Amino acid sequence: MIRESIVTTRNADGSAHIAPIGVIVEPPFLVIAPFTPSATLDNLRRHPFVCVNYTTDVQIFAGCVTGKKRDWQSVPASRIEGWRLHDALAHAELEVAEVDEDELRPRFRCRELHEETHAPFHGFNRAQAAVVEGSILVSRLHMLPPEKIEREVAYLEIAIQKTAGEAEREAWGWLIERIEAHMKAEGGVP
Repeated sequence: MIRESIVTTRNADGSAHIAPIGVIVEPPFLVIAPFTPSATLDNLRRHPFVCVNYTTDVQIFAGCVTGKKRDWQSVPASRIEGWRLHDALAHAELEVAEVDEDELRPRFRCRELHEETHAPFHGFNRAQAAVVEGSILVSRLHMLPPEKIEREVAYLEIAIQKTAGEAEREAWGWLIERIEAHMKAEGGVP
């Protein structure tokens, strides 16, 4: 099982690095497999602690993959030297226990040290799920043929049109801008 989450790691200067990552559940571990190269990978190698943030704020997912917004507020974690998202519904603080090296995606097997709930979960929204899926799509544009991108966008757009609030529409707009720029650069039809 994969939990689409926002992870916060500690940069070399002590600041928070915020990135969307699908955290793999492999009891008793949570596995983080960042791509090479990435700031998350560098940070985990230098400081083997991480917070997994659970949020329904899909602007964070879309903002991170499009570069539209990156100034998400973070606060110190409770038990580890690191950061968590201020507005997370919940977070888990992890310590790296094992590393499975790989050229493309090393796997950091982490033990949960602490978990906290900060706000209630008010249910699922299809538009939020569509923005998360759209964010994953944007992160893989360089690997996908134009036809697949167009099909995925058309399908996800249905949920946006039917169920999105203002935040989801704005996040979706960021994703569409990024997809259109990619398609134009690749000579495809936006």
